[in-house]
Amino acid sequence: MKSQSTQDIQKRTIKVLATTQILSGVGVAGTVAAGSLLVSSISNSETLAGLSQTTAVLGAAAMAIPLSKLTQRGGRRLGLSVGYTVGLIGAAFAIFGGSQRTLIAMLLGTFLVGAASASGYQARFAATDLADDANRSRQLSYVVWGSTIGAVTGPNLMGPSGALAETLGLPKLVGPYILALIALGMGAVVIRLFLKPDPYLTAANLRSNTEEKHELLSARKTLKLIRQNPTALFAIAAIAIGHVAMVSVMVMTPVHMAHVDVTLTVIGLVISIHIVGMYAFSPIVGSLSDRMGRRWVIQMGVLILLASCLVSGLADAHNSIQLGFGLFLLGLGWSCTLIAGSTLLSESVETELRPSSQGASDLLMNLMGAGGGAMAGVIIGTLGYGWLCLFAALPIATLGIWSVRVPSVSETKG
Repeated sequence: MKSQSTQDIQKRTIKVLATTQILSGVGVAGTVAAGSLLVSSISNSETLAGLSQTTAVLGAAAMAIPLSKLTQRGGRRLGLSVGYTVGLIGAAFAIFGGSQRTLIAMLLGTFLVGAASASGYQARFAATDLADDANRSRQLSYVVWGSTIGAVTGPNLMGPSGALAETLGLPKLVGPYILALIALGMGAVVIRLFLKPDPYLTAANLRSNTEEKHELLSARKTLKLIRQNPTALFAIAAIAIGHVAMVSVMVMTPVHMAHVDVTLTVIGLVISIHIVGMYAFSPIVGSLSDRMGRRWVIQMGVLILLASCLVSGLADAHNSIQLGFGLFLLGLGWSCTLIAGSTLLSESVETELRPSSQGASDLLMNLMGAGGGAMAGVIIGTLGYGWLCLFAALPIATLGIWSVRVPSVSETKG
């Protein structure tokens, strides 16, 4: 049983993490659409538009293991604050690249902004450091849900932030990156000042006398061990496939809508609806995962993602209502595969492998997302948005077939 003081630390930790998720959501979410449009404008090529999200996801992938090592060395305050600070620097590069129409600087900026996303992903694990076994999933879902406010608000600030950029004599599309610079800076400050005592270091001190310490395994060695575990392999595949489908379709939707000169406000609203699907229902998804089983929720996510590809793929560029509904389903399906897949992964590996598997999972998830974003630009530039949605549905359908054949495991809580 945890002491009252430890419970107080956990409550404070959740509040601080939720606050920083709001700030990082405001900072990063608006750059998704703006980045694609900026790269397309600078390069005069829709085929290259996906590079902004590709480099951002690559940045998140590149930071997954380093942030885990920083956490192990100096705690969550060190790992998370470094990630947000690197993202702040990236926003500054993106502002410069967008203003000077320098593609290399722009893509370097989006790559570094990806580090803030890596911190956001790892914040969900920070919520579990001091949580009891009985409420670990619920604590994690609170932090994931906290992303909703900032992530929904961010895209809707594209218009005002664009107006601010024009007031400063800068291109309208760099406005979201000005907002990102401010919000990520505030997030880093909040982590450094208020995430005390550090939850990871506190938990390490509590178990130091009863458990053997294990070094963080390399991503390569971790993935090798996961390949020998069919259930863990399926879990990490569910996370990665759900993510690559989500990134591929989401990042190209603003480009598809821009074909008919849709305003940034409308594009921002569609992205906001998508993000509501990603985060707002996470507590419900987590509850269903506990009650119905992890595999059942992954299968539900597969069906929702397939429905999303159908609805979005059949939508004309001007049909913002149908696209909004399609992207809402896209976000909800992603939530199912991420939450249930992450829980199943933790349950199916040995305790000492969990920290390494979490970092390796984020690495693989973001690498596949980066590849999907790059391929999405090529597909929409040569074949069109409908074909992109069709191709995105193929790995999802494969995951659905795999879910029927994966070995049985204990999928209920406790």
